[in-house]
Amino acid sequence: MGYSIGQVSKKMGLTAHTLRYYEKEGLLPFVKKNGAGLRVFSDNDLGWLELIECLKGTGMTLKGIKQYIDWFQEGDSTLKQRLEMFKEQKVKLKEQMARLEKYMERIDYKIAYYNEVIAHGEKGIWDRNPGLKAARERIYGKRG
Repeated sequence: MGYSIGQVSKKMGLTAHTLRYYEKEGLLPFVKKNGAGLRVFSDNDLGWLELIECLKGTGMTLKGIKQYIDWFQEGDSTLKQRLEMFKEQKVKLKEQMARLEKYMERIDYKIAYYNEVIAHGEKGIWDRNPGLKAARERIYGKRG
């Protein structure tokens, strides 16, 4: 089935401008145009867009994504490069996830802290809630 740029925009949650930019940057080399010169996206193109958004979401640059697409088009002779690219991206993603886990821990601590202060006041908070005190020490280190 063929989809117009407007249909793809709605379906994928991307602007038509973004789709045109991706095409201009060589990220959508498989998209065909009809007799009137309008883009006609296939289901396969939607799969490529999903992969592009996935890789962007992991922090891969558009340049890196373009490199992957170029390697894909070159064929099986680039399988090892593509594999290494995904392995490297996985390492970066794991590092990013570890950072996000630390940020989540800090946010959770702040939520618990403010809930405690709102419910019972700040005075005596560390004696009253040793679990919160331990979380503070784990995140910020011991304080005098």
